[in-house]
Amino acid sequence: MNLKKHLPTREQLKNTRSLKFLGHLILEPNLWHFNRYSLSLAMLIGGICCFLPIPFQTVPCALLCVIIRCNVPVSLLVVWISNPVTMGPMMYFSYKLGLQMMGQEDQLSLVDPSVEWFGEQLSLIWQPLMLGSLSSGLAVGLSGFLVVQLYYRWRVRRYIQRRRKREANEITRI
Repeated sequence: MNLKKHLPTREQLKNTRSLKFLGHLILEPNLWHFNRYSLSLAMLIGGICCFLPIPFQTVPCALLCVIIRCNVPVSLLVVWISNPVTMGPMMYFSYKLGLQMMGQEDQLSLVDPSVEWFGEQLSLIWQPLMLGSLSSGLAVGLSGFLVVQLYYRWRVRRYIQRRRKREANEITRI
């Protein structure tokens, strides 16, 4: 599948009015290239940001991509793993993981939809939620990073094997 044909061209980006404030930053080649460096870092950043327990995770993800100079579209696709449907289960898993890592018991009380109840619950869950979210994000991000690195190594090794086989066939014909 060729993702490049679905991406905007350099000229389209340059002429997009809503992106003018970014100036030359948005035209940085590594933000759009599909190479081992750019894709592996995009997977790392996207994986970490998709587990952040904040709304609009795409904003810090895009900013980190611009700062680190890695592929923006791929990173944003990875961040969108956490959407309104998956966010609840992901955060619950992160909270439970954080509790287990801290060696604590679940202290949540019955639901009482009030501002006071929400404040009390938030003061109880923020530490395990942050620890679990960062741990989960780091695990997912590093897994994506390693998958991309291994994929590129496999592709290069396959290319070299095919080239050697082709050269050996050419030598035997002579």
